[in-house]
Amino acid sequence: MKLKGKTAIVTGGGRDIGSATAIKLASEGANVAINYFASSAGADATVATIEAAGGNAIAVQGDLNNQADVDVLIEQTMDAFGSIDVLVNNAGGLIARKTIAEMELEHWNAVMTLNLTSTFMMTKACLAHMKTGAIVNLASQAGRDGGGAGAVAYAASKGAVMTMTRGLAKEIGPDIRVNALCPGMIDTDFHNIHTPDAGRRGFEANAPLKRQGNVEDAANLVLFLACDDSAFITGTNIDLNGGMLFS
Repeated sequence: MKLKGKTAIVTGGGRDIGSATAIKLASEGANVAINYFASSAGADATVATIEAAGGNAIAVQGDLNNQADVDVLIEQTMDAFGSIDVLVNNAGGLIARKTIAEMELEHWNAVMTLNLTSTFMMTKACLAHMKTGAIVNLASQAGRDGGGAGAVAYAASKGAVMTMTRGLAKEIGPDIRVNALCPGMIDTDFHNIHTPDAGRRGFEANAPLKRQGNVEDAANLVLFLACDDSAFITGTNIDLNGGMLFS
């Protein structure tokens, strides 16, 4: 029980990596507050899975682009569990693939807010209650290599999350560690929506591990970074891509 007695917030916890992460952290003893925006059924199912296994969890709806919703999430977590020890900044997305030439300022700002500003807002709000613990950010392989076609805004936002991870680790150590994952091709709705199937098959053919990643691969790494198994690791951005990109 690597997180026994700890409380974790997982943003975007109603599906995919977020849901798997919430279940994984709870299986190691954490109380888990799951934020979701639209995935109500998924968030409720995740809570039910955790409770059926003897864990504690709540689901809180909120748009983390909105300070009031961030504040509600923090307030309900504190009311339910009394502390915040782990923050997993998982919420984010591509929104749509657009080249710079066709991109409106509104799209650029929306992507930056969704992936970067929401991470800032959640981090600042949680730090008011965290004395020790860990922050785990979800960056992306796109932050390393610029992403695929039409992903400049997304890649830029995730690159900023990676740099924020490094700077924040310096600022709030030694009591709170900050690290990030840089997932590549993980089998999730993100790629179901935004990546053609031919691209996914090509990845499988070329990756040294010859498969796409899955949400358990990501959840296992989040757990490692959230608990004391990684006690001497901070400020890192760890690749999770089956060997397709070495950094």
